[in-house]
Amino acid sequence: MSFFLADWLGKPAWMWLAFMGVVLALLVLDLGILHKDQHEIGVRESLMLSGMYIAIALMFGGWVWWELGSQSGLEYLTGFAIEKSLAMDNVFGIAMIFGYVASPRALQHRVLFWGIIGVIVLRAIMIGAGAALVSQYGWVLYIFAAFLIFTGIKMFFAGHGHSDVGENPLVKWMRRHMRVTDQLHGQKFFVRQPDPKSGRMVLWATPMFLALIMIEIADVIFAVDSVPAIFAITTDPFIVYTSNIFAILGLRALYFALAAIIHRFAYLKQALAVLLVFIGGKIFVADLLGWEKFPAAWSLAITGLILTAGVVWSLWKTKGPPPAGSAH
Repeated sequence: MSFFLADWLGKPAWMWLAFMGVVLALLVLDLGILHKDQHEIGVRESLMLSGMYIAIALMFGGWVWWELGSQSGLEYLTGFAIEKSLAMDNVFGIAMIFGYVASPRALQHRVLFWGIIGVIVLRAIMIGAGAALVSQYGWVLYIFAAFLIFTGIKMFFAGHGHSDVGENPLVKWMRRHMRVTDQLHGQKFFVRQPDPKSGRMVLWATPMFLALIMIEIADVIFAVDSVPAIFAITTDPFIVYTSNIFAILGLRALYFALAAIIHRFAYLKQALAVLLVFIGGKIFVADLLGWEKFPAAWSLAITGLILTAGVVWSLWKTKGPPPAGSAH
């Protein structure tokens, strides 16, 4: 019994184990039951799955509210909303990666599934390191805040140029240092094929493995913005990690619907930029006003207002057919 009550990063072990149990059950349900057969995930199925993930995330938030109080509940909901929105901005990058390897939609789910496994581990490492820094050096929060303001301003004025995945230095390095097949081999990451020089059967990576590595690297880059953003909301590692993982879990399902209509969110990036400036700025505002913390209810309300304005403006400005040559 003492094991379950032991302190793990400020919370009893049983709370962490309960969260891990929910995540494990969702992963088993996703790959082992819902997608044990290889099929293309349509928009309707994608939206239904995404709705299920959001509902479970909100129920978990309700449990956090009940177990830890309204402050923690509001911080979880704010963190979830921010992480979900920032993650949506990552969808276009994922779509470009799948376009580069010419992956059919029916083969994409397995890559995204194993991608989320990597995300769970990588986020744990990054958030653990961030929590240790913040607990030891309180001034690190001000560095996070300044970084978010700088990133938000840079993002707001950045163009919408499309990068060529094939010119990515990592892709070039992997193609130079690994045997990579030219063709897809279903959902396989590795296959055995003859070596062109020796004729021996050797292990080759497939383009799907390249896609998996690129998606993992893209998430690390994305986390450089998202992890400081959630630490600016709360420094509680439990709230930071659970809101992060629940936001990312559902995004994989939502991807299949969003990838087809990503052009409709043309101004979401600007809304996210404003949101990053707000999240960073509120750290300094709270200090200037002598507050211990920026009110959690205000953070949630302002976050919702900024994101709603960005989505509504995008939908209004992009009425009609998508522009020619847009990538989905």
